[in-house]
Amino acid sequence: MKQDINNKLIRCPRLGDEIPFAYCLREAGDFPCARIVSCWMIFFDVENFLKENLEPKKWERVVNFQPKNKITSLIEFIEAAKAKK
Repeated sequence: MKQDINNKLIRCPRLGDEIPFAYCLREAGDFPCARIVSCWMIFFDVENFLKENLEPKKWERVVNFQPKNKITSLIEFIEAAKAKK
């Protein structure tokens, strides 16, 4: 079943295209995408799957993720662009 889940495709709200679950598991480098639970929960018990298959520190990061507000994200993006110049 794990292989079937990894190959399942959904439309990613961030990327705007179809992507497999396997990509979502590693979207943030070694960590799953912050939206993995909300995107996949209608297809299967993704929360239980992650608890069983992730290392504890990775699971904690998924559970405790707090998205930045848009203003903070924009300011950080602008500052990073300025630093590149």
